[in-house]
Amino acid sequence: MPKFLATSAATIALTAAAIDGCGTTVASVGHGAIKAVGAENEYANVISQIGGRYVTVSAIMDNPNTDPHTFEASPAVANVISSAQLVVQNGIGYDGFMNRIESASPSSKRQVIDVQHLLGVPDSEPNPHLWYSPRTMPAVAAAVARDLTRLSPRHAAYFDANAKRFDTSLQPWYRAMASFRHSYAGTGVATTEPVADYMLQASGADIRTPLSLQLDIMNGVDPAPQNVSTQDNLLGGRHVKVFLYNRQVTDSITQSFLRIAAAHHVPVVGVYETMPPGYDYQQWMLADTRALQAAVATGKSRRTL
Repeated sequence: MPKFLATSAATIALTAAAIDGCGTTVASVGHGAIKAVGAENEYANVISQIGGRYVTVSAIMDNPNTDPHTFEASPAVANVISSAQLVVQNGIGYDGFMNRIESASPSSKRQVIDVQHLLGVPDSEPNPHLWYSPRTMPAVAAAVARDLTRLSPRHAAYFDANAKRFDTSLQPWYRAMASFRHSYAGTGVATTEPVADYMLQASGADIRTPLSLQLDIMNGVDPAPQNVSTQDNLLGGRHVKVFLYNRQVTDSITQSFLRIAAAHHVPVVGVYETMPPGYDYQQWMLADTRALQAAVATGKSRRTL
């Protein structure tokens, strides 16, 4: 599981935006709107899409230029979480600070959706990046609609309609993954971390980087030399068609892999742990899948969104 390192300079942006339906931001919400929190901004975005004008949503981790694994919650963040009526958090140790804050300010009225528990993912699962799995957000959207209905029963039909609209809006992403499976199933790929592994697996890609190397880089641990050699050979020998790396966490090892990929003309795709600005969840996942296909089909790299 991720290692949470103390940091005194964590930047926290609290987003109080409401989205009516899919992707349309409205300027304000009425008095008495449900206060909701997404520990990660991709979950906050889904809450906004389901709750629309009846919620005001804060995203705790929403900076794509920082490492989420080093996040440390401030007292201001604790206050936002403590006052929330609905919370969505990832689990698997990724955002353990949420549990600590919730325990310190218990409320029988607060609805908490822990995505790990929602999906039945065991504590032993080494990859916490659940939002890259195509099965995650439909379950989250349904759970959000259910819990918002508990908090505001008279708007049940509205929440249910938005959840259905959200499910439909995921179809272009599902089709993109199906297209990759159809044309490129079994294609070898290399990665730095297991950030996009769930998407890669759903798309039929063959992840050839040792999982132990991915987890070491994710956790800030020096990887075993034999694993580094394996990765060097994958890239230097062009045994993979694309190299995906976590743009939010780069170090000397990552930079070394990037240099080898460039020297041997292996296309590179940068992926994010935190939803980039200007995207909603569906657009983000679709963009990453299309970048994967473009890299394999045409050799085109995409380092940023």
